[in-house]
Amino acid sequence: MLEAWSETLHTFFRRHHKTTFLLGFAFGSLVSLSSMSSVIFIVNQRQRRRLNRQLQRFRSREATRDGKQPRSGKKKMIQLKSAEIVKGVEGLIGNTPLMRINSLSDATGCEILGKAEFLNPAGSPKDRVALQILNDAEAAGLLHPHTGSRIFEGTVGSTGISLTTLARAKGYECSIVIPDDVATEKVELLKKLGADVLSVRPRGIVDPKHFVNEARALAEAFGSTELVGPHAECFDPADRSVERDDLVVSTQVPLNAIRGGSNDPDALEKAPRGFFADQFENDSNFAAHFNGTGPEIWEQTNGNIDAFVAGAGTGGTLAGVGAFLKQAYAESLNSQHGKGVSSALQSLFVNPLHAFRDAALGIRVVLADPQGSGLYNKVKYGVMFSPTEAEGTRRRYQVDTMVEGIGLNRLTRNFELGLDCIDDAEQVTDDEAVRMSRWLVLNDGLFLGSSSAVNCVAAVRTALKLKKSGGAGRRPVVVTILCDSGARHLSKFHSDEFVSKAGVEPSSDISDILQQ
Repeated sequence: MLEAWSETLHTFFRRHHKTTFLLGFAFGSLVSLSSMSSVIFIVNQRQRRRLNRQLQRFRSREATRDGKQPRSGKKKMIQLKSAEIVKGVEGLIGNTPLMRINSLSDATGCEILGKAEFLNPAGSPKDRVALQILNDAEAAGLLHPHTGSRIFEGTVGSTGISLTTLARAKGYECSIVIPDDVATEKVELLKKLGADVLSVRPRGIVDPKHFVNEARALAEAFGSTELVGPHAECFDPADRSVERDDLVVSTQVPLNAIRGGSNDPDALEKAPRGFFADQFENDSNFAAHFNGTGPEIWEQTNGNIDAFVAGAGTGGTLAGVGAFLKQAYAESLNSQHGKGVSSALQSLFVNPLHAFRDAALGIRVVLADPQGSGLYNKVKYGVMFSPTEAEGTRRRYQVDTMVEGIGLNRLTRNFELGLDCIDDAEQVTDDEAVRMSRWLVLNDGLFLGSSSAVNCVAAVRTALKLKKSGGAGRRPVVVTILCDSGARHLSKFHSDEFVSKAGVEPSSDISDILQQ
């Protein structure tokens, strides 16, 4: 019986060998594609679970001290503005364009996009942060406009300019403490906006004379009673919410008058207050970008984004945008959940390399860090140190670079909120940043500040890496932040004389960067 069946099959295969070959090939291809799609589906599921675990950590870290749900725990989509009349300078903040940087995109064969944050009314993404900090303080009853209250902040420039602009618009005074080695244009602008400016020598953060610590001390000294802060005098022993290490609110109303009550129930609210904004530790910074910048980028790219690249000064931009994009990507995977293997198989037919990249990586969040900063090492190796610290010689106490606004040798609360979502880091030298800034002027008409130049160098490197891993025909989409105008850096970063004295040639040749 078996011999008869064997002879019959042998005769059939001999007479129909072409048909048999095609059937075998089709069956083998189907099995292979099914196996590959199953692998993609499994990897997608693991990636989705990993992202969800990250988001749980974000929400846990951002949770308020009194146990309430974090304000940025839920994604809030924004509505991009069209032709409408906005109310005051506040209405001009945000909804900035996302532009294609033509020269870099064409030179790399990738899509390198810049979020034009320099078009905010005070000229930087810090407008978002300043507005969020003040709005949150007002909503919590910590600040009341037109009461003679004063905002205090320690900054290297941009946040101070944004806070002073909004303080004037909202009805506050503003005092800014700034290192005395920043570009003079920033100091002059602060004074023209009406800020009281105190310039101090650059020092380490542990020094009481560090510009951030000086600003905190001034806020504490503004009033005789500390309402919120590390030395807050609680009115109710059971209420510990006023003891915070990221804000200081003082009032000129004496403590005994507050405890004894007053004939005017609004006396405490009407009295002038000193408010230390604390951009580095105040998570309103993170929320501004999680609820604003991140959703804008997601909508402007229609979710078609491979990587987000940004530097970190306070860490709020990188952490807030990165966390939002990770969440948006995870939710897009969740929306496809249930399509299962068929969805993975479809994506495999369309673009197999893209399908595997999406499954394995998702949206990459990359730190752009200047030389001398310790954040690069924190992301890459989990240790905060820098070569200049090991050598014991630095040009500046904050970071050893001519770049202003980004780079730190300490871990801030805002940076820590997004640390788990940062996938990689690119370190950029002063020489590379200077050359990139000159290239952008000559080839795109973009006159940008030092931190924007660092971002663009890191964006090019990230795009080229993604292109190499994605295969031929793949054009990765990389978004970065264009922080501020070069007009704030004329005396230093955009001064050929200054950079030459620092040992950097003011060239516009970026051929080596484009070949990395």
